[in-house]
Amino acid sequence: MAPTDETAQVDQQTSPFGTTPPTPPPGRNAAGQGARMPRWLPRAMVLALTLIAVFQLGSWAFHQLIGLLINILIAFFLALAIEPAVSWMASYNMRRGMATFLVFFGLLIVTAGFVALLGSMLAGQIIKMIEGFPDYLDSVINWINSTFHTDLRRVDVQDSLVHSDWLRKYVQNSATGVLDVSAQVLGGLFKLLTITLFSFYFAADGPRLRRALCSVLPPARQAEVLRAWEIAVDKTGGYLYSRGLMALISGIAHYILLESLGVPYAPVLAVWVGLVSQFIPTIGTYLAGALPMLIAFTVDPWYALWVLVFVVIYQQFENYVLQPKLTSKTVDIHPAVAFGSVIAGTALLGAVGALIAIPAVATLQAFLGAYVKRYDVTDDPRVHGRRIRRSTPFRARLRGLFGR
Repeated sequence: MAPTDETAQVDQQTSPFGTTPPTPPPGRNAAGQGARMPRWLPRAMVLALTLIAVFQLGSWAFHQLIGLLINILIAFFLALAIEPAVSWMASYNMRRGMATFLVFFGLLIVTAGFVALLGSMLAGQIIKMIEGFPDYLDSVINWINSTFHTDLRRVDVQDSLVHSDWLRKYVQNSATGVLDVSAQVLGGLFKLLTITLFSFYFAADGPRLRRALCSVLPPARQAEVLRAWEIAVDKTGGYLYSRGLMALISGIAHYILLESLGVPYAPVLAVWVGLVSQFIPTIGTYLAGALPMLIAFTVDPWYALWVLVFVVIYQQFENYVLQPKLTSKTVDIHPAVAFGSVIAGTALLGAVGALIAIPAVATLQAFLGAYVKRYDVTDDPRVHGRRIRRSTPFRARLRGLFGR
């Protein structure tokens, strides 16, 4: 009897001991292999959870340290601003620590003198207003009595003001707000101390910081980092020094005007106008001119008008004549780019961003300018803003008709 295919399969599955193992049901091994968890899946889950935890921890730490990071950023730009002066003093065999201390001491003396002069001016004006308040009140009461035929007296008005409920509530709110103001003042002083210390270390240990940064980079990257650092120093220092020179010119011009009009505290007001108008871009001139206008208005209302006219005219002279000549070699950026950078910096970092936006953009523009390939511009008239006139068929027909 010849073996069939089925008997051959049974013979192949027969064990040597004569017993036949049970045949597994079809598809069982495939289903068991498909239901088994891949070996890489637990590791991927652990890695994903670890990355999420690290991201959450980093986000929490960043939000907790955002104030410190902003202070360090301000200190870094301040160190870049004073770097030329410190390097110049260090070139005469003076220690960088001593040179940095002398620069900061000079800035402290200038700032303290300006704050003291401005504070004395404001205190004098407040005292003058308080002393002249009875005369102002008498004039207002006389005008009301003559206009509305009333019989008001200054004593009655003062008693009603002193015993009024809104004054009592205002005094109570002011008393409770003293603690908040004190906390804000202490916080501002601590922030100023932090910025000063970091900027002092950045300026005094500038070479050591550059060596530490370059020690972890290959030689090609070291050259790029040092070049970027040098550009940042040049642009930041040039920006501040050019602004300081324009502030000096603006202060002298406004001092001559205020002194000729007989406005009190002319030197302090001139310094105020010079600093605020230059270090608050675009609108700083008009904000700075508000205080001299107010003081001039107390002398004569027409003097305030003259101050306003002079501020507007000087702003145009500064924008179109003075500023291009002084900033062409230091911070050569378009006014629209400067204005946009100030808005972006304000949106990101507030007042701090407005101050460091222009030197940061100037540094970035100068650094990228070396890597952008430029070509010669064609002589097309459209480059210079002139359109090319093309004669249409209708115009050609008219010319032919009139030519005949």
